[in-house]
Amino acid sequence: MSDFVQSYNNDPFVGNLSTPISTSTFTRGLLRNLPAYRRGLSPLLRGLEIGMAHGYFLVGPFDKLGPLRNTEVALLSGFLSAVGLIIILTVCLSMYGNVSFDKNDSKDILKTSEGWGQFTAGFLVGAIGGSGFAYLLLANIPILQNLGLS
Repeated sequence: MSDFVQSYNNDPFVGNLSTPISTSTFTRGLLRNLPAYRRGLSPLLRGLEIGMAHGYFLVGPFDKLGPLRNTEVALLSGFLSAVGLIIILTVCLSMYGNVSFDKNDSKDILKTSEGWGQFTAGFLVGAIGGSGFAYLLLANIPILQNLGLS
């Protein structure tokens, strides 16, 4: 076991372990391609991409597991619940940015109050757009099924 798990950079005081999974080139490449770490993206585009992914996956649980799941308005209530949660998350992101990034002397633009504000705005637009897209797909499943399966 000690052959596979070692201290990161052979420094036992770092508090991080180097394993075949955490230090593989596949894992590093995957993490570098996430929008939070991808180079060259503005904070607005980072927030937009992260928001689209999160908004898209929020409608389904509210639709299928929500209190109105067995009614005709389950999908609409799932969409509106997702939008409500997105607004709450956006307010939380905004509050976090206001208390964390009051100085504008960071090298990373995302770690400034202006950059975090752009990220938050992108998250809001992307998440509502992703939720709307998921809603439209789920509302039109019968039409989509008839297009390709006949």
